[in-house]
Amino acid sequence: GKQTYVRTCYAGDRTGHEMMVTLVEECRKLGVQVMDEIFVYRLLTYDGSVSGAVAYDIKSGDIKVFKSRAVVLATGGAGRIFQITTNAQSDTGDGFAMGYECGAELVDMEMVQFHPTGMVSPESCRGVLVTEAVRGEGGFLYNAKGERFMRRYSPRMLELAGRDEVARSIATEILEGRGTPSGGVYLSVTHLPKHIVEQRLPSMLEQFEKVGIDIREEPMQVAPTAHHFMGGLKIDRDGATSVKGLFAAGEVAGGVHGGNRLGGNALADTQVFGARAGRSAAELAKSHGRLEIDRRQLETHVQKISKLGERREGENPITLRNKLRRLMWEKVGIFRNGRDLAEAVETIAVWRREADRGLSTVNKSSRFNRELVEAMEIENMLLTSEMVARCALMREESRGAHFRRDFPKADDVNWFANLVLKRGDRMIIWKTPVSTTWMPRTGMKFNEVNWT
Repeated sequence: GKQTYVRTCYAGDRTGHEMMVTLVEECRKLGVQVMDEIFVYRLLTYDGSVSGAVAYDIKSGDIKVFKSRAVVLATGGAGRIFQITTNAQSDTGDGFAMGYECGAELVDMEMVQFHPTGMVSPESCRGVLVTEAVRGEGGFLYNAKGERFMRRYSPRMLELAGRDEVARSIATEILEGRGTPSGGVYLSVTHLPKHIVEQRLPSMLEQFEKVGIDIREEPMQVAPTAHHFMGGLKIDRDGATSVKGLFAAGEVAGGVHGGNRLGGNALADTQVFGARAGRSAAELAKSHGRLEIDRRQLETHVQKISKLGERREGENPITLRNKLRRLMWEKVGIFRNGRDLAEAVETIAVWRREADRGLSTVNKSSRFNRELVEAMEIENMLLTSEMVARCALMREESRGAHFRRDFPKADDVNWFANLVLKRGDRMIIWKTPVSTTWMPRTGMKFNEVNWT
């Protein structure tokens, strides 16, 4: 959406899958060592530089220490802090938390993209992505009254308006009582020739056939779902963060997409910055001096892992996770306001203090202890959620994916700026002006832009 030119390279509606298959094949050819069932908990630093990481080996139950002159974080986003999301179970903000805890700056953490179209039924599939390719191939959105409602919200772009606009439009239709019985709206490709659907949307055809829906014959039901973090670790053009030796690429890195990512750009982002960060990290590792580990720092992290889940009374990590996800969806979701955001910040602070005292788990085994992983993840989820809520509360305007009902307009005078944060005695957040080294001329058409 929000583009007037066909500019995306794709492989049907399964581009990401094909890229992953190719990357796995290349890793095998090159003999890249892959360590499965390892949960990296915290990064280690020495004299201001990254020096390694401490991790939990899920299979053996051991705590592992990795020494390294350079680290590339490619941990993805944090969609799982929201109740409804397209993201995998593992997208719990671990990279954001690791970077923050070792002193790295983060940027644009209030900018969370909600994809307009996620599945709404069956309940077990709620939030699963319905690709933008459906609308790109000509799919129409209807409310329960049969109205093609995007004519009201974006009469020129219609279903191909920006993701933020379409998501808010769908959410408004649902909130105002024009949604389907399952709590969504209809997305239909039934007007398209069947062979077009079969050729260009094979994954969607298969995805819905599994739940008994033939999208060639009947509409899909969809609703917004948390999808992508535009914010993340602040990087330069080579993927370097503000901490020497720490690099980031993909969704864990911030500032690449501004406040409103275009469809397809996240995949391009991973390839461009993955390559640049990897090369830069390798060059640094070759030139860096002797490897040192801060033993006190290491011991602190090891003790923290050991302490997680020790309590027999108190909050269970899974229960706390569910409460947090509901809070973030209701108070820090598509539509935001100052009162809800302040309440979220206060509640998260209480839960973080509770988690710091230790969490209650049933499973006390060291091996294959999913509850222990949940305890480490909820710590990261709480920290990431606080970053999002605090930045959203501070930005008193609406811009891109960040929409405040109490400040519904963009304010370029006060807020044409990025929000940057880092760890101090507390979470420190400040504004930095947006660089305007190039601006389009007023009335400039797309094909007049010189991109060189």
